[in-house]
Amino acid sequence: MTVSVQFVGTATTVLRLGGFTLLTDPNFLHRGQWAYLGKGLASRRLTDPALRIEQLPQLDAVVLSHLHGDHFDRVARRGLDRGLPILTTPHAARRLHRWGFSASQALENWQSHRLQRGDESLTVTSVPAVHAFGVLGRLLPPVMGSMLEYRSSREEPPLRIYLSGDTLMHQGLSAIREAWPSIDVAILHLGGTKILAMLVTMDAKQGVDLLELLAPQRALPVHYDDYGVFRSPLSDFRAEVTRRAPASRVHYLQRGETYVL
Repeated sequence: MTVSVQFVGTATTVLRLGGFTLLTDPNFLHRGQWAYLGKGLASRRLTDPALRIEQLPQLDAVVLSHLHGDHFDRVARRGLDRGLPILTTPHAARRLHRWGFSASQALENWQSHRLQRGDESLTVTSVPAVHAFGVLGRLLPPVMGSMLEYRSSREEPPLRIYLSGDTLMHQGLSAIREAWPSIDVAILHLGGTKILAMLVTMDAKQGVDLLELLAPQRALPVHYDDYGVFRSPLSDFRAEVTRRAPASRVHYLQRGETYVL
């Protein structure tokens, strides 16, 4: 059984889980190009992705946390197979269907979608996430976290990978720990993104808060330096991990690097 995470950039990863290959939050804009965030907001990309969209392996599905230009961009809209299943929020699924992505699957909170190949199975469950609070929270698109549970056979215990999505710390995250006391890997969307001077993704402190809450065995930070709206660099998170020493083992990936579980 091969299980690996390749970091492409922003929140884009390629997950190889046995016979399944997933893409998360496809963002293939290059350095200098603008991502459009809606409501007249935009941000210029500061980095290049490690892969071009035509270099992707054959995919079984895409897991999309929400429909923002730094998570599903115009390159993905043009280049991805329109018949590819995209597991995402109802808000994003409606828009994707209008764009011709006919296999998009809307997941309400706690709803699951299952992929099966022989004895192998992969279940994707939508879990709570909050992009922002107050008025800004009503203006931004709805976002979801995801729990991936991979089984190589019916007899094997699942391997669990948590994708935080662009969430802030909030009370609803405690339900994830109650539902899954054991998590193998957490992929954390960090960056301390600010829009109109308000925090809309976890900064270094909140990232470690989430590690202490969910206690995954391992953690991989992503989404931390690709756009100008990201205000909390990876160095802040490293320092916070060193200071507070959470039980989770944190691994830091360069773009293009693959972490094998």
